[in-house]
Formats: sequence, C-alpha cells, structure tokens
Amino acid sequence: MKPELMIVLSIFVGFILLEIVFTKFFRKSGQVRGDGMVELVSTLTLTLFTQPFVLAGGFAVALLIAPDAAGMLKTWPFVGVFALFLIFDDMMQYWWHRLSHTLPWLYNLHRPHHNAEYLSIRVVYRNNIFYYLLMPGLWFSGVLIYLGGAWVYAVYIVIKMSVIFGAHSDVRWDAPLYKIKWLSPVMWVVERTISTPATHSAHHGKHKSDGITNYKGNFGNLLFFWDVLFGTAKITRKYPSEMGVENLPDTSVAEQLIWPIVRAPKAKVLGG
Repeated sequence: MKPELMIVLSIFVGFILLEIVFTKFFRKSGQVRGDGMVELVSTLTLTLFTQPFVLAGGFAVALLIAPDAAGMLKTWPFVGVFALFLIFDDMMQYWWHRLSHTLPWLYNLHRPHHNAEYLSIRVVYRNNIFYYLLMPGLWFSGVLIYLGGAWVYAVYIVIKMSVIFGAHSDVRWDAPLYKIKWLSPVMWVVERTISTPATHSAHHGKHKSDGITNYKGNFGNLLFFWDVLFGTAKITRKYPSEMGVENLPDTSVAEQLIWPIVRAPKAKVLGG
C-alpha cells in the first residue's frame, strides 16, 4: 500500500476510534436497519474499485489524447501543481456536489449520503456506487497524475481527506475552539477556508426552519472557500439538532446503492 493511502487509512481509523469512545460509532441516534450495509458496501466499493479505476481511467485517457505530455508538470513548483488539484479536483467536486442538489437524476445518486439521520465518519463515502464513477474531479486527478503530479497528489489527498473526515465526524473538533475568545479571529478565517463540523453539519441538517440548516449550500469538501466565493455559504457556528432531509420518500438498501438499476415504485422527488 502506498504511504499516502496508509496515512489516510490511519486517520480514518483514528476517527472511528474517537467515535467509538465518544459518540457511539456502532449505534447512531436515528440509525435504521440497512444503514450499516449501505455504508459498508459504498465505502468498500469506492476505496477498492471505483477510485483506483477512475484515476487509472483518467490517466489512460490523457495518455491516449496527449502521449507526449507525460510528466510535464514535474518541473512545476509544488504550489502550482497543488493549485491545479484544488481547481480541477476540489472545485470541480464543489460543482458536482452542487449539481447533485439541483438535478433530480444526480440527486438520486447522492441521496444515500443524506438518507442517514446522523453525521458520522461512517457517511463520508456513503453514496450510490455510480456517484463517484461519474465524478469529474476524480477523472481530472488521473489526468494530473499522468502529467506528473503524482507526488503532489499524495500530499493533497492526505490533507483533503483529513479535512473531509473531520468535517463529517460527530466528534466536533471546532466546538471547543469556538469557546476560546482570542481564537475567534483565527476561526473566522478557518471556517471560511476549509470545511468544518459546523459548516458541514449545516448542509446535513433536516429542517430549513431551524436557522442553521443550509441544505442547498455549504457544498465544499476540502475548501469551504468555494461556498464563500460562489455565494452558497452559511456560517452560524451552530449545529442542527436533527440530520437528514425533510419529506424524503422511502427507499431501500438496493435503491440507495444501485439506482437506477433498482427503483422505488414511486417517482423520486428532489430532496430538501
């Protein structure tokens, strides 16, 4: 296993252990039968098949289209290549995520992520198995790796996944920091730069009327800055009391994982 993947896995396991100790990892409030199966299958499918396949696919497409461009980024400074990953992976994922809450067919692929009525490290990879297969940012990452950005990607993916894990976990690392008055200016910058438990839990909130939930915003993954830049940010430093989506139609484990192969009898409606 590559070093960066070992680090990401270690951080992932670290958050699992924290939730086991502090927030009942195996029995979340609001958990229903089938949640664990959806999370297990979607997580294993992404990490063992989809992500390696799509990265290799992006690499192969770039090789086919531009065979002489291999390694061209190796002479670029680290910051320049890192910026390319922020734009072509993280910003593209912001727009993919935003579209997922706009287009009904794409929402059906993303819906499992919000079907859980809790926020946890468990739901980080919880999506329909086709959701990541179609994600443009992963394909672009494969292209950038082909162009010579592999070692930068190794650093980038550790940073990105650390932020995403921390934003999804219900062990809220930002909560105690908000209570320290002299840190308030620092946290003002932090919460407008990266995703935090407060800003991301607002995206998972169940009730629009609670003054915290921003289901149609707070789409950022690594950088919350994209929400600030594109006008979808809502920052309250508070956490919704309930997670999920109002008026969400019933579904099944199979539909969550492999829609449109399996469909519910009723027509789907766009959540939120």
